[in-house]
Amino acid sequence: MSFTPIDPLGRAEAAEAVLDAKRRKNLTWEEIAAEVGRSKVWTTAALLGQHPLGEEQARTAGELLGLDQVVVDALRLPPVRGEAVVDPSEPIVARLEEIVQVYGGTVSELIREEFGDGIMSAIDFRMDFQRVASEEGDRVVITLDGKYLPYREF
Repeated sequence: MSFTPIDPLGRAEAAEAVLDAKRRKNLTWEEIAAEVGRSKVWTTAALLGQHPLGEEQARTAGELLGLDQVVVDALRLPPVRGEAVVDPSEPIVARLEEIVQVYGGTVSELIREEFGDGIMSAIDFRMDFQRVASEEGDRVVITLDGKYLPYREF
């Protein structure tokens, strides 16, 4: 699918072009990440519109995926993070929301007990994703690694 819009392309349209190219070229996120030079999780999030890519990262992804220059340019735009670009009907997204609903209060309580009054940063943040073999069936392991930020009084 080739995009030749009159108006500049947005992040959502760029993400669609990336997904289409990824399928056409039969590439994995791991392969794309290796070329871009970042983690699989970060690269996937960036190419889906959640992080901006630098000029070289966007160019590398564009060459690997065979993207038009207008798509490559859109990959460098400021991200539109959050629910505007996330489909809440996607089953995985719904399960993650369920996890937060069930365990969000628990995590908050445990952070307060362990660290004090504060939060886990989603800005100074890393995430890892692994598939782990298990006799009961393979497991999905998601590691959320955010800096502790204490609340401050001014």
